[in-house]
Formats: sequence, C-alpha cells, structure tokens
Amino acid sequence: MSMRNNRAFDIIGAATVFAAALVPTSHCATMEHTTLIPHKGESGEAPENTMASFRLAVERGFGFECDIALSKDGRVFTFHDRDFARATDGAITNKCGELTWDEISRIDIGGHGRWKGSKYAGTRPALLEEVLELARDGRMIYVDTGGPEIVPYVRDVFAGQSRATPANTLFLSSNKETCRALKRELPGFKVLWVSSSRHWETQGFPCVSADEMIAAIREVGADGVDCHFDPETVSAEAVAAVHEAGFEFHVWTVDNVKDAETAFRNGVDTLTTNYAEKLYRAAQASKEKP
Repeated sequence: MSMRNNRAFDIIGAATVFAAALVPTSHCATMEHTTLIPHKGESGEAPENTMASFRLAVERGFGFECDIALSKDGRVFTFHDRDFARATDGAITNKCGELTWDEISRIDIGGHGRWKGSKYAGTRPALLEEVLELARDGRMIYVDTGGPEIVPYVRDVFAGQSRATPANTLFLSSNKETCRALKRELPGFKVLWVSSSRHWETQGFPCVSADEMIAAIREVGADGVDCHFDPETVSAEAVAAVHEAGFEFHVWTVDNVKDAETAFRNGVDTLTTNYAEKLYRAAQASKEKP
C-alpha cells in the first residue's frame, strides 16, 4: 500500500522457531486465514503485486492486499511505487502514468532485485480485472487506492465484473479525497482510511490518538482505520475506543509473531503482513502445544 513499508522479516528459522516465540493467549485463535492479510500478496515469497503473489496467497487460504496504479491509457494495474525504478533495479525509471498498459505489461518484475534468476523471471504487473477474478466470499481483497483521479476507472472495472463484491472486497486510502470519492462512486463497499501511527512531522514523533483517528474516519465517511502498527498507538484502549465509536480497526504491516500477537490481543480486526503463512503456522503450532 502507498504508506506501507516493506520491512525485512525479523524472525529467522522455520515455523517451530515462530511457535517458540509466541506466548499462548486466548487471542491466538484470531490469527487465522480470515484475519491475516498478505501484503501485496504473499510478497515475502513471490514478487509483490503480481498474480504470482496473489495466487500464492489464495492457494494458502488467504485473501490479500494489493496496490493499484493508472497507466497512460487509463488501465488500472497492480503496482505500489510511483515509478518503475525500484522494481527494475533502475532499468526503467518512467512514472506509471507515463507508460501505456502495453508497455507496462512487458516489464519483468520477476527478473530484478531479490527475484533475479528465480523461477519468477518473466512475472509482470497485473490488470485489476485479472486480480478480481480471484475474489471469493470468506476471504477479503483489500484494494489500496492512490489519488482520487483513479476512482472513476476503478468504478468502471468493478462495473464490468461480478466476482468482487462488498462481501469479499474493500478499499483503502491514505488520501482523504480518495476515501470520499470511493464512498460516492462505490457506495456499497467498505473504505478504510490509512493512517500512520505517529505524527512524523512533529518533533518527538508523538502517537496519533484514537480521537484523531475517529475524527478522520468521520470526516471522510470511512468505515474504519488501517493504522501502521505501533504498540503505543495500537493499544487496547485505542482499539476499543475506535470500536465503540462504531468503526473497524485494522493494522499494517506486521512481520513478527510478538507484534502480531500484541495487535490481536489488543483487539484489531485484521493485520496485514508480508509473511501470512508463517504467522499462521506459528499460531497453529502454539495452539497445538499441550
């Protein structure tokens, strides 16, 4: 997503190592296929925002989160950055809106960076309509949407398909105008306002308060918040306050068991992670302990 970082996974070893780190609590059961949301697909194990990462998430029983961008000729495709420099190790530096979909569809995301020389060579961005073919009830697709200019194109994509519905798809945005536009153009779908956990522009980086989150949600007409995880911000009290105000509380992006356990213990609805399968297996192993 546009505000999400892509932190390196900081738990080393197999699922048994994860299980050993997990302190069993009554909230471990919330770490399930329906509450762990693969970030950009299973991006820890396949190229982010590609059909390979989305299919891997679905094959493992999860939904997933994806980022979307707009091509020069008005096609909505899955991509995180404003340009292609990071994804191609600097080989292509054009911004997303400077290239047509035909040009974008030939960019080899799987042939660069950590994926170079892997089985993912030739993996490319995907059209939103392709991604929505993976939609099914019981597992959510989170669509992270950029500026409001993309919303009419997203509306048209959704109008041309039938698999993605309010029962299995929702939207995210850190742009307040985009949140408003999504609620206006796709009124049946939930929209989450994406928030940082701290006021980065303020000396000392004080936490964002629950009252501030609630005010922002109400301002844009959203259904809840998707907040960057920070244990001080995502406290049990803050989550409860947002819930009591009638809104949902989700968090991004958590890659280690300790933080995931804390988030769920504090009552969050879902948690976005680059390593959904590993967190899930750790939770299941912990529950099976005598």
